[in-house]
Amino acid sequence: MDREQEEMQFLGVFGIFKEANKIIISCHKILSQITLSLILPLSLLILIHIEVSDVVFDKIIHNEVNLSETQVGSPKYDKISDLISSEWTFLFLFKLVYLIFLLTFSLLSTSAVVYTIACVYTARDLSFRKVMSVVPKVWKRVMVTFLWTFLAFFIYNVAATIVMLFIFFLFFVFVSYKAGLGFLIVFSVIYVVGFVYLSLIWHLAGVVSVLEEARGIQAMNRSKALMKGKMLTAICIYGVLSLMTFGIQFAFQKLVVHGGVGNLGRVVYGVVCLLASVKLMLFGLVIQTVLYFVCKSYHHENIDKSALSDHLEVYLGEYVPLTAKDVQLEQYHV
Repeated sequence: MDREQEEMQFLGVFGIFKEANKIIISCHKILSQITLSLILPLSLLILIHIEVSDVVFDKIIHNEVNLSETQVGSPKYDKISDLISSEWTFLFLFKLVYLIFLLTFSLLSTSAVVYTIACVYTARDLSFRKVMSVVPKVWKRVMVTFLWTFLAFFIYNVAATIVMLFIFFLFFVFVSYKAGLGFLIVFSVIYVVGFVYLSLIWHLAGVVSVLEEARGIQAMNRSKALMKGKMLTAICIYGVLSLMTFGIQFAFQKLVVHGGVGNLGRVVYGVVCLLASVKLMLFGLVIQTVLYFVCKSYHHENIDKSALSDHLEVYLGEYVPLTAKDVQLEQYHV
């Protein structure tokens, strides 16, 4: 990261993208190792989940149709019914295992990339072995933050469901269809805005959990404070990355899952989608860390690089997080 901290506050969306790309190129060796060990399995897991879920769900729909056309109580009906139950059970267990591995590799990837970029920022020597020795300790901090974020999303969605049901019964049943539809559209827009806002806080809170003392709800509050003034930039970045992710997954479904190009064609398209997903995921993780330093620069918070470097070191195999004393949040004037 060859920019001075004072200059980073002026970086916009394209500037952050450019800075992230520079870091990936300059640290291609260690980031490639992290990608192969953590990000590649994560991307492969996501695409496998899309493939398997789609295939199993199609089978369930097909069997449901057959069941509706079969006489109730017949041996064939019971056989199809048992088959559908087995398929739903398999799908549930598959998704459960998927979520566990998805969470594990996501948090490990975040911890590894953020720690690596922080080491780049402090211009310290780094090796893949050192990163992997630190990651399990950092991972625990990020996990705590994730659990608090999950709780926030859960409460948010429960509250949104209650409000939506209230709107439905009040307006659609007792007032008028048009009024209910209007309120439902307005509420849906508000819900999406809130969901995006929570997502942005979660992504930056993961970086905060690695580089600062805060974790859990403290990391979320810290993320919220850092993002003030840079919210539009964060939203644009989130939007671009989300659209690119959606594009890759949509192409995978159309060309690989439902593709009619033959087995060889599906394999080729599958590999292309996998490589694109891996590159995008690495790019997104690096961008999160760059955005953290940009937000700190915007708020004129100066991290003492020597203190950060000391606390990124591994002492006796243990990760020592930064304390408030070590992170000098001094004000500087541009």
